[in-house]
Amino acid sequence: MLSRAILDPDHGYKNEHILEFVDRFYKVVEEDGGSTKAMVDIAITFTARTRLQSDQLPRMRFENTVIDYRDDNRHMWVFIEENDEAEDYENKQQTKKEELENEGLPPRHYPEWDYNTSTFKPDWVSLYESIHPTGNASDIDAILEKHAQLAKLLKLILDKLKPQRFVRVRYQEEGSELDLDVAIRSLIDYKCGAQPDPRINMSHKHDGRDIAVMILLDLSASLNDKPDGSDQTILELSQEAVSLLAWTIEQLGDKYAIAGFHSDTRHNVRYYHMKGYGESFDDTVKGRLAAMDAGFSTRMGAAIRHAGHYLEGQVADKKLMLILTDGEPADIDVEDEKYLISDTKKAVDELSSKGMHSYCISLDKKADDYIQDIFGAGGYTVIDHVEKLPEKLPMLFAALTS
Repeated sequence: MLSRAILDPDHGYKNEHILEFVDRFYKVVEEDGGSTKAMVDIAITFTARTRLQSDQLPRMRFENTVIDYRDDNRHMWVFIEENDEAEDYENKQQTKKEELENEGLPPRHYPEWDYNTSTFKPDWVSLYESIHPTGNASDIDAILEKHAQLAKLLKLILDKLKPQRFVRVRYQEEGSELDLDVAIRSLIDYKCGAQPDPRINMSHKHDGRDIAVMILLDLSASLNDKPDGSDQTILELSQEAVSLLAWTIEQLGDKYAIAGFHSDTRHNVRYYHMKGYGESFDDTVKGRLAAMDAGFSTRMGAAIRHAGHYLEGQVADKKLMLILTDGEPADIDVEDEKYLISDTKKAVDELSSKGMHSYCISLDKKADDYIQDIFGAGGYTVIDHVEKLPEKLPMLFAALTS
């Protein structure tokens, strides 16, 4: 306030201390030109005179806060070198904002478990979902052709897993055919004046297999690496494996969906739909699989919770989430390695409490250090030789669901 009163003659302040020290300031300037020592003396005296005893105590509430009238001059400390783009930061922020606006869907907010306090941080993570961009479906057809021999072997195994017989489901109000015995009894009841049973139809269903599957893919930047001794990236091997797995599930007739995710801090978790439960394994879905790319980090807990939202909505005797990843949960805004591991474990426990089973296929050779803490004993497989993933993943699914 004092600085404004000195600079602005029309300040309008009536505080006696302000008015007194404004006069003293101008008097010093007139007498000796405003030396540094004189100004320091004025400042110290003003502080001593106006300081209150309560100033040394922390303020727990801020009421009627006065915003500083002056400009924010922090830009004076931003130094732009000769080859720097002066507007780079602003452009990046504007681009990110436009990308989010173009998505159309508002973010979904999810809690995150903090093991330090044993509490959830409510609405802590912002997750943006979208349909994955599409690519060339013929690339997936080429992958299936490449593994034609493996497909033949898989078909022999899958034929044994397919439900071979039908069972009758009786006492249905609507069904595929009339249940003659029930219909006759209902007719007799009607003739006798009794209330007839309206459930005179029956239907048929496959015996022994009613499964819904969610395939959740880690699409973090590390998938761009090449395993030792391989000329393919982990992403390319994952793409082949998931394509074969989709073909496998199609042969069995199970309900399934495919999604991928990555993250760039808690404010930007990306969730990509590649195949929905209502879609078939056609060129549209193949095109999305063909366009798979990798980047950023692995905030797994929020992605599992969101995928679980879709899996929970399926009507099935068994619900399985398969998670394919090449590393532990991590993000650039989290330094405590245990934090996201414990949150992912909490997300897995949440699925389990709702009747959904989680199973992780890890490509991380160091996974033994943390994976059992997340998925429990028997809830994961570590594949050391990543180049064998296209062969092992469909086999593993067949074994899990047999």
